[in-house]
Amino acid sequence: MSTPLLEINTALQIQKPIAEVFEAIANPDQMCHYFISESTGRIETGKTLIWKFPEFTMEIPVRVVNVVPPQYIAYYWQDNQLELLVEISLTKQENDATLVRVTEKSRENDAAGIKWLKGNTEGWANFLACLKAYLEYGINLRKGGFDFMIKKDGSGYL
Repeated sequence: MSTPLLEINTALQIQKPIAEVFEAIANPDQMCHYFISESTGRIETGKTLIWKFPEFTMEIPVRVVNVVPPQYIAYYWQDNQLELLVEISLTKQENDATLVRVTEKSRENDAAGIKWLKGNTEGWANFLACLKAYLEYGINLRKGGFDFMIKKDGSGYL
């Protein structure tokens, strides 16, 4: 009997038009206000990007496979030498709001997979909350939020 693969699914509604939400995700100048610190480019089909995060020393390669403005973004990024698919779907809601769904897949249902599921589910929930705070209120919730994880000498993270 095989064990099913693990998959992350998160969603949050943002009180902004779909085109504005899409642009905040695709445009690195906006992403730097709530998610990453740096990107080598805009999210566009066929591009390979490098993302840096303000609180971590790692650089994350991002291979964009499909972008359908303003409804869909799909890319692969690496997690412990595995390339995992991230899909971001945007759906127009009533009152010009946008439902943002993030799916990341997949890992084996084992100890490493469960650790990934916990950590990245928290990460995607944080991404959505930070995106909402940025778009609706102009607040960068991520700023300083992970300082407790940085080693006292400033190198890396705990």
